[in-house]
Order: sequence, then structure tokens, then C-alpha cells
Amino acid sequence: MAGQTSVKTLRKTDLIPIGEMARRTGLSVSAIRFYEERGLVEPIRTSGNQRRFLRSDIRRLSFILIAQQLGLALGEIEHQLAKLPMGRTPNARDWNAISKSIRAELDAKIAQLERTRDTLDGCIGCGCLSLKKCELYNRGDHLAAKGPGPRQVLG
Repeated sequence: MAGQTSVKTLRKTDLIPIGEMARRTGLSVSAIRFYEERGLVEPIRTSGNQRRFLRSDIRRLSFILIAQQLGLALGEIEHQLAKLPMGRTPNARDWNAISKSIRAELDAKIAQLERTRDTLDGCIGCGCLSLKKCELYNRGDHLAAKGPGPRQVLG
């Protein structure tokens, strides 16, 4: 990749073999290879064609794990990581830009989770056990015009 740090400017201790990367991140070697294939991390190859990762790639892979736990799709994670520099450790400004970028999406997911929780609390807690009284029941399929899926929950 253009702009990739030259192997000659790195110390041996700056690079981590894939097994060590797996141990440090908790990811399997195959998962790291998958993220490499997607362009989310880019190893430097040794003269023996072995993968070596920059120490800063630990943060990139950790971000992937956190973002997945937050419910971000891999495409969105790829989009966000494309904003980070390759070949140097991202700084606070780099990460702050990503944080601001995903904040609205996270806020929308939180609101959806709260609506779902509140709807389920009302449904499970109502005790009616009757479709005649249930507020979630879509009598006559009248919500079909509002789009696919559970409209009362998704809003």
C-alpha cells in the first residue's frame, strides 16, 4: 500500500508475528487473515514471506472487536478504518474523528434498543395473553403499508 512504512525504518521490536497478534487481540489467526484480506490490516512481509504486523495494528483489530460488539456492520467498520493512517500509529485526533462519525449511528441503535425493551416490557408485563387486547398485534395487517418487518418495534 502506498505510504506503508518501510521495513528498513522499523526496529525488529516494532513488528509482531501473526501468532503474537492473535494472542494479544484474542482473535484467531484465521480471523486476522480474514481482516487482512478485507484490507483492514496490512502486514509487512519478511524476506521469508512471513507476516509481521505493526504494534499499532493491535488497536485496529481491537477497534474491530469493539465495533462489532456495538453492532456495526463490517462494511461500516471498513469505512471507518479507511480513515485511519496505515503505517503509523493512529493518534487521538484520528480516533476522535471516528468516534464523532459513529456517534449518531450508535445513538440511533441505543434508541431502537430502548424502544424494543420498553415495548417488550409492556407486552410481557401486560399479562393479557390475548390477541384481542395486545397492542403489538397487527390486526388486519394494517401496518403492511408502513413497510416490512415489525413496525411497532422498529418504529
